[in-house]
Amino acid sequence: MTSFDTSPQLNVWRMLLALAVVFVMLATTGWTALRTHRESTALQASLAKWEHGSIHGLHLPDPEASPAQLARFFASLTPHEQDRLAHRYPLAVGNMNGAPVSLRYRANHVALDQARKVEKKRMHDSRLSTAGQQDAGRRMHRYESLLNPGRHILAFDPEGSGRVAEVFGNLTKAERISVVVPGVDTDLLTFQRTNRRYSAPVGMAKALYAAEREQSPTTRTAVIAWADYTTPDGLGVDAATGLRAAEGALRLNALLDALPGRAPVSMFCHSYGSVVCGVAADDMPRRVTDIAVAASPGMRVSKASRLGTSARVWAMRDATDWVQDVPYLEVGGLGHGADPVSSSFGARVLSARDAQGHAGYFQPGTDSLRNLADIGVGAYDAVTCARENDACRADLPRTSTAQRA
Repeated sequence: MTSFDTSPQLNVWRMLLALAVVFVMLATTGWTALRTHRESTALQASLAKWEHGSIHGLHLPDPEASPAQLARFFASLTPHEQDRLAHRYPLAVGNMNGAPVSLRYRANHVALDQARKVEKKRMHDSRLSTAGQQDAGRRMHRYESLLNPGRHILAFDPEGSGRVAEVFGNLTKAERISVVVPGVDTDLLTFQRTNRRYSAPVGMAKALYAAEREQSPTTRTAVIAWADYTTPDGLGVDAATGLRAAEGALRLNALLDALPGRAPVSMFCHSYGSVVCGVAADDMPRRVTDIAVAASPGMRVSKASRLGTSARVWAMRDATDWVQDVPYLEVGGLGHGADPVSSSFGARVLSARDAQGHAGYFQPGTDSLRNLADIGVGAYDAVTCARENDACRADLPRTSTAQRA
């Protein structure tokens, strides 16, 4: 989609029209539409089973305990005992912040295989409609793909439209960690795509991981494709408010607090994912050194300085991205605040040349991906600013990282 005429008068009318549409939607659907959230029954059942479980006659720890407490518990077990817990409570362990990363991978493998078998049966369930059987088939094939050797699934929840997170690289040995936070319409079935692959979380994370390794081959990096929150469904009411972002921010910070080691962490937040990162920013751990947003509708603040984070804030937007035409304001909870690429916002604005619209920021060969990779490996003096000057590099630490060829 291309941008519309940007005269001040038309911008005002577009703003008013957008707000009117949102208010009409609220009037017809009610605020209760925002509050519906399907309970993760399979995950909750696994957690409930864990809460009543024991090992060596002792109760298992509270699954909501701090990551440090849970890490100490798992460290006290033998590898065989850990593996037994992963097989007995796969969803609980697979989503437990504080459990060893490798154990979460094994637990989620078990949970995915169980979910695959459920959907395989549903494919031939005569009580389902043809559409229901086809949906079961799509989900089964997605689970089969996630079960492929070499895939590292850090989080998995099959309930509803599903949530998932995947790691590329060695998370426990990484010297730099990157987290990709996607936007609307992201779930198990859209977690990866064959067509337009770099518009889906797996493609985004793979492209970023490859670009980081090209930028700095000697830096051990890991990239997390994090689709472990319930995203808005399309550009409706949920996308116009911060409810999903607030829920996602809690989950995102729980992940960040539990990441192994002490490696610096960079956030790469696309579209509505930038709203999630904006809401999460003030509670992010200090090891988060950079927050980079692309195609952002706003971060729910008027200035970067109000995010409440010590992390560097970066922003980029392609000239053909339709998101530039959304009303950058917040009224009564509607809208997401100021434009992150505006000079008044105060972010470091990066070049996004050749990004190919709203979904193309992670496309290989683009300025946008190269800039994101530079940030991911800490090569700040290699980034390209949007306005063909050095403004986005002001007061940055110089690095010894190999520069882009």
